[in-house]
Amino acid sequence: MLNKVYDPHRVEEKWYRFWEEKGYFSADENSPRKPFCIAIPPPNVTGSLHMGHALNNTIQDILIRWRKMQGYESLWVPGTDHAGIATQNQVERKLAREGKTRFDLGREKFEEEVWKWKGKYGKRIIEQLKKLGASCDWERERFTLDEGLSEAVRESFVKYYKKGLIYRGERIINWCSRCGTAISDLEVRYNEVEGKLYYINYPIAESKKFITVATTRPETMLGDTAVAVNPEDSRYKKLVGKTAMLPLVNREIPIIEDELVDPKFGTGAVKVTPCHDPNDFEIGKREKLDFIKVIDENGRITHPLYKGLSIEKTRNKIVKDLKSKKLLVKIEPYTHSVGSCARCETTVEPMVSKQWFVKMKPLAEPAIKVVKNGKVKFYPKRWAKVYLNWMYNIKDWCISRQLWWGHRIPVWYCKDCNNIMVTINTPKGCEKCGSKAIYQDADVLDTWFSSALWPLSTLGWPKATKDLAKFYPTNILSTDPDIIYLWVARMIISGLEFMNQIPFKDVYIHSTVLNEKGERMSRSKGIGADPLDLINKFGTDALRFTLTYLESQSQSFRLWEDRFEMGRNFANKIWNATRLVLPYLSHFEPKLDERMNYELSDRWILSEYTRTIKSVTDAFKHFNFSTAAGTLYSFFWHEFCDWYLELAKSRLYRKDTTCLYVIYYVLEGTLKLLHPIMPFITEELWQKIPHKGESIMVSSWPVFKKKFIDNKSEVSMNIVKDVVSAIRNIRSELRVPSNKKGVCLIKTDRGEIKELIEKCRDYVLGLSKVESIEAGSDAEKPEHSAVSVISGAEIYLPLKGLIDFEVERKRIEKERDAIKRELTKVNKKFLNEAFISRAPKEVIEKTKVKKIEYEEKLHRLEENLKSLL
Repeated sequence: MLNKVYDPHRVEEKWYRFWEEKGYFSADENSPRKPFCIAIPPPNVTGSLHMGHALNNTIQDILIRWRKMQGYESLWVPGTDHAGIATQNQVERKLAREGKTRFDLGREKFEEEVWKWKGKYGKRIIEQLKKLGASCDWERERFTLDEGLSEAVRESFVKYYKKGLIYRGERIINWCSRCGTAISDLEVRYNEVEGKLYYINYPIAESKKFITVATTRPETMLGDTAVAVNPEDSRYKKLVGKTAMLPLVNREIPIIEDELVDPKFGTGAVKVTPCHDPNDFEIGKREKLDFIKVIDENGRITHPLYKGLSIEKTRNKIVKDLKSKKLLVKIEPYTHSVGSCARCETTVEPMVSKQWFVKMKPLAEPAIKVVKNGKVKFYPKRWAKVYLNWMYNIKDWCISRQLWWGHRIPVWYCKDCNNIMVTINTPKGCEKCGSKAIYQDADVLDTWFSSALWPLSTLGWPKATKDLAKFYPTNILSTDPDIIYLWVARMIISGLEFMNQIPFKDVYIHSTVLNEKGERMSRSKGIGADPLDLINKFGTDALRFTLTYLESQSQSFRLWEDRFEMGRNFANKIWNATRLVLPYLSHFEPKLDERMNYELSDRWILSEYTRTIKSVTDAFKHFNFSTAAGTLYSFFWHEFCDWYLELAKSRLYRKDTTCLYVIYYVLEGTLKLLHPIMPFITEELWQKIPHKGESIMVSSWPVFKKKFIDNKSEVSMNIVKDVVSAIRNIRSELRVPSNKKGVCLIKTDRGEIKELIEKCRDYVLGLSKVESIEAGSDAEKPEHSAVSVISGAEIYLPLKGLIDFEVERKRIEKERDAIKRELTKVNKKFLNEAFISRAPKEVIEKTKVKKIEYEEKLHRLEENLKSLL
């Protein structure tokens, strides 16, 4: 027997332990079955899982469990990411609270501290994934800094280098002075900032004239090596080729032309600082200008005039000095985009720096091709365009980071002969001169370098393992839209480069989870809910079902705690429905007899269930998770419980064999359909009903049987439902007491409806609480009757003797007047231009829905009043 109330905490840990002990999560690389593989997007070992993780891992678990039930050899490879800069920052903050820095510890001791952090938080993340129900193959768990993945990183670096695709050079990069490292363009977040635009006079050499330039960064003028104008700008034609004197520094610099200059910006003349601006860097290379670096890695000025000052102090002092020399023309307010480090939010400094880079153009070409020809498909399709737009404009990737936590760059230098060695294994001495005085490059690789190898390295590459042969390429990647460039594109590039195969066939980009106000959920900013808190309150299945129901391939969806009540209520409904029928199934032998005498409700529910199998299977196949969840919710709650079980109660009491079989067949099959979404409650209930096998997890997925599709029964049952619903609505709206039954007349010219009502008299009487029902073309509407119209018929419910007309009339009139007042308020809003132009779109949509609801309610009240006259 089942407990009266479903308690998820009693069953979740029990069944997860059971699945683990039985080895259901483990995949067999020697299996002849068709493989289905997902490599988990590895969570960073920086803390705990957030709502985005909960959504994404629910999606992946659904697919793994579904394919396992379909007979695939399913493998979900788990693991975590060392997350170089993010994890190092966390550990440095911990040390700062203790009054220490990483330099106090030294590199080796600091790395030991980070490994301790990884041990603590990596373990916590795995436990959280298990709490979520993730059916990962834990024996295959990987970490981006483990021995096998480290070998893959070195192998790929050396291969790229030997092909001339990795080089070291001085280029403009983004520098974070707080993190003390270069960061990629994709790790910079841009925000609009209210700043200033400074107009500065640069004296023309050997002249009393000036050329006025506009800049947002007067502090970088110390490194100016030219003034540039647009070639089409006629205002400056006579000045091109001359030189200007750099204010304060008094250094002569050329006036040049370049198409990058926007003639509409400021005065149309701009200062060129090749070491501290990406566009200026390109101009400097084309024009062979000098490169003068005036800001160091600590964000301090290196020029002798302002040496050691911060950027802000230097800006203020330069402005003051320019004013004193009467070279500052004016200052204007100016809104512009400023980049900051995505990890610590420090303003980044563009600067020329010697770093390691990957040449991306030749690698991008085949990665573009596989998406254009459909070998790799994006879901939703719109994300393919986002991917391609970035790939068409791809730039070389700066892969070196000035950090201590991560994969050391596999490059060694000889102190004696300056030889550079790029090798997989650590050399014992210089390959050129034999000197033992060699040292390894101090930098580590960008985190995403190792992450880019994840689908192949986790399966054993560069070794030719059985896992790699069986499960590569993987089937699908489910991930966040923010890392299409950082990760998805680079995995496709790596797979094609090292395996000559795509790393996955499908890419599913899930929605972004927002809070009720439309803000992106963020633990650090205190926005949104913790999935573990929600699991403790509602249960894992409730969390999973709610997230699945809301995941509709949209850009984002809003989520707040109350929404999880839907998932909890649905779990309770499944529990209670099974509890209702379980006593009748306990000794039932589920054998199908083709000669069973099905009645209309049997044929109808079997047909609806069969359509549900197809709908859910197709939805999973096309990653329409919301459709799958919505279909199951509607079928189980409304069709199976609200209608079929209500009709079946009398048959259950007399242990009708056909009814028992139908209930068993549909219930067991629906539990299987629900299992990928709600694994715990379905296992608990499946184990209670008659079943074959050890676990629902390894049972077979329901098969679509076309013979059960019965269009005629669906049409007939829908008519019965319409009649019953019409009678119920009348009784509810007019508040007819449940102990007063009354009679029902149905006027119809359609013989099939009359015949159906006669055949299904017991259905209608049992569900609508009337004592008699008559149908025919000669039915007349009695006085004081409520009327409802359905397709092909009018339904009359005489009210005399059922209600107090005067009391009901007053109640309805009072409700009608209240609705009219509310409708007037809503209509006034739509006459208000300010509301239409300023209100958020979702507020306007909600108000439109409310208006329709009021109008419909008002119409029903007016009709009900007529029936009382």
